[in-house]
Amino acid sequence: MSLDATPAARAEISLLDSRRLTGANLLLDGPGAVLDVGLGTHAPAVFASHWERSLARMLATLGWSQAVRAWRGWPQGASLAFGAPLDALYAATEVNEWAFAAARAALEPGLEPESAFDAEASRLRAAIEAEANPALLALRDEARSRAVTFLSDDKRVSVGLGEGSRTWPVRRLPRSPARVQWGTVSDVPVVLVTGTNGKTTTVRLLAAIARAAGRVAGVTSTDRVEVGSEVVAVGDYSGPNGARTVLRDRRAQLGILEVARGGILRRGLPVSRARAVVVTNVAEDHLGEYGIFDADALADAKLVVAKAVPEDGRVVLNADDARLRARGASLGTRVLWCSLDASDPFVRTHRAAGGDAAWLEGGELWLARAGEVTRVLAVADVPITFSGAARYNVSNALCAIGAATVLGLPVAAVRDGLSAFAPTPEANPGRANVWRLHGCTAIVDFAHNPHGLLALAETVAVLPAERRAIVLGQAGDRDDDSIRALARAAMEMRPDHVFLKDMPRFWRGRAAGEVPELLERELHAAGLAAERVSRHADELPAVRAALGWARDGDVVLLATHAQRAEVIALLDSLTARNWRPGEPLPE
Repeated sequence: MSLDATPAARAEISLLDSRRLTGANLLLDGPGAVLDVGLGTHAPAVFASHWERSLARMLATLGWSQAVRAWRGWPQGASLAFGAPLDALYAATEVNEWAFAAARAALEPGLEPESAFDAEASRLRAAIEAEANPALLALRDEARSRAVTFLSDDKRVSVGLGEGSRTWPVRRLPRSPARVQWGTVSDVPVVLVTGTNGKTTTVRLLAAIARAAGRVAGVTSTDRVEVGSEVVAVGDYSGPNGARTVLRDRRAQLGILEVARGGILRRGLPVSRARAVVVTNVAEDHLGEYGIFDADALADAKLVVAKAVPEDGRVVLNADDARLRARGASLGTRVLWCSLDASDPFVRTHRAAGGDAAWLEGGELWLARAGEVTRVLAVADVPITFSGAARYNVSNALCAIGAATVLGLPVAAVRDGLSAFAPTPEANPGRANVWRLHGCTAIVDFAHNPHGLLALAETVAVLPAERRAIVLGQAGDRDDDSIRALARAAMEMRPDHVFLKDMPRFWRGRAAGEVPELLERELHAAGLAAERVSRHADELPAVRAALGWARDGDVVLLATHAQRAEVIALLDSLTARNWRPGEPLPE
């Protein structure tokens, strides 16, 4: 059926997105379908009541009357979801779209003729029957009864995880679950890591700990998929597809999965159970997508990961984050709190009551687990903390310590893994990678939002330096306030020069030069003189200009997004050539 309406109706009520939810998500505890709708001046509760009424009628006709329904309002819109069978999710999105159109018709009379209902019900019933896969549901139910994980997508289906997994094409499943050799099927421990900043570094710290423990970890991140020492795929694999890739690899003895906000909101969690989950922090980023318009809503979205934690698992949370602290007590799951403040009454009370925690005290990292307190190692022995100056990485290390112990990895391996993990482009590309160019220090980092850049800028501000400079830019899909906030964060490093970069690859609807102009205005408003700011047409020219400016004794922060590989290659080339600051840069 058509979702078109009159121009006036389209201006107020519109279907923004319709998608399947394959795992637990912000609105549901399992699979289903969700719509994001723009409502203009219509109240979300009023529209939702019409949607629920229309949906209930169609679900009763289709035999789905017991389906869970949920909705969430947001500024000038709402998300509308209902639970649906795993083998009918595409059809479920069509059911939801029909209910949306019927609700819109109730508010805009004449859009939906009543006579269409029977025809639509027949069409939707046929779509459900065409999608049905009884063998898939039978295999899922048997896996549940045996307490092993079931994963499915459009191409493959698997039971068990990692070295205990078995996988089949979705249309060539065993004719009966009894044909599966269940004695060979088992799960491996899984940890999910999310947060606004620090996700990738925490995942890689955990992978280093796993290596030190002699375990083969399947690892996903925004950069790549790894199994043990092998890079399986390169790209952003922080969604369900990356998770399935490593969890079906029979070499994997652990699953360490970065779980991004987008994947949670688009599809839901990649697994139904995880031994531990980590939320590093919550700060404003990517607001305005999927109905998330403020940091409180973002915190709720990230804490969806807690739905995967069983009774004997742990949620590892940053106690220094006010939003996580406020929500931690209501999760219904035991929390291992991490803090940079050993004197924090909240964490001390939690520990006194026998709770688990990891914290910084006296320049050392400590762990309380199952009533036993253990000194793990000195901050100075964790290279990515820059002897404690990079407090954000101290926090990431504490989160890794907490999650590693929940996974059952020994403290000795935690100590060895953290001390061996260096801030190099090989170990942690784009995250505080350091090059010593004789007397000049160049740092490459992916810092891309005010929260992340502020943490990095504060670190750079305390590093010994004659002068400090930063290469700064932002993608065009951030709002003006967020772009200005990035400029203010950069000022915290007390820069002697700011090299502004335009990024044509990431204009995303902005005009050429528009983002650098916003940044420059805010820098000047913050007190940076005009002669201390320069503009460049792309990232690599800005980096070259910054390196050409540098002299011995300087620290140059290269916030790199669009051309990271080229920037790293340039710095490696300069190192190989024994280049000195002040010399001409090679072409």
